[in-house]
Amino acid sequence: MKSKLFLFIVIVVGLGLYLLVQPDMEVQQDLDAHPEMAAQANLEIEDTESELSEEGGLAMLMDGRCEQLIEHMAYTVSYNNDWKLPNWVAYELTKEETVGEVERCDGFSPDPKVKGEAVVHGDYTRNPGKYDRGHMAPAADMKWSESAMQESFYTTNICPQNANLNRGDWNDIEELVRDYAQRYGAVYIVCGPIVGDAPEYMGNYQRIAIPDAFYKAILRKKGDAWTAIGFVCKNEAGSKPILSYIRTIDEIEVLAGVDLFYGLPDDIETKIEGEDNIADWAL
Repeated sequence: MKSKLFLFIVIVVGLGLYLLVQPDMEVQQDLDAHPEMAAQANLEIEDTESELSEEGGLAMLMDGRCEQLIEHMAYTVSYNNDWKLPNWVAYELTKEETVGEVERCDGFSPDPKVKGEAVVHGDYTRNPGKYDRGHMAPAADMKWSESAMQESFYTTNICPQNANLNRGDWNDIEELVRDYAQRYGAVYIVCGPIVGDAPEYMGNYQRIAIPDAFYKAILRKKGDAWTAIGFVCKNEAGSKPILSYIRTIDEIEVLAGVDLFYGLPDDIETKIEGEDNIADWAL
């Protein structure tokens, strides 16, 4: 009797172990038979990085405003010929690109790829001292290449920006982004103006909309995951702690009308864009 009971227990335990490992065995058999499945599983993050590094999955307008997409070596710009401003500017900044010997050129020029009449240097001379020609992709991020430096001075990369903001808190955020690139190896950046429904205009030859505010959204790898942080600065003078400018990516998308980091898988995008993620970033 005892031997039969023992045999029964052995059979039950053996069956349970078989059922427990069978799914894993089947998965492994599938992967062995179809190595492309394993490759796909292992390369999901790499594929996402590739798509983002090509700046195709970083930003997309959520409305029907005017847009001309222009690809330069250093950045991609969504240019609005109605506002004579970028809708957004997107680029990747690596640790290696934060160091370079190329000097700032300070020679603003029309973007040769713009369709229609381009903004020229003289359009920014009517309000001296009040508005700077504020870079979206900053010149200090382009010291790695003379061509990149020249492209950063195209007027498609420029907005009327309060002089105090441009030289103060906005500059501090730009320096922080370079620190992130050095600390984390690479970051993806999308920045641009936030323009109201009835903006004021400036310019001697072209009518350039004056933004209400500016945003900057930064994305990076965190191990095998992703994390993002965002900043919004009103287009006005002020000296505030950087923490006061932090916004979630979701908040920026509503303010700017831009779908940010849409190249990420939906579940990851939803998670990182609804939180401020301050703990993931050195501040």
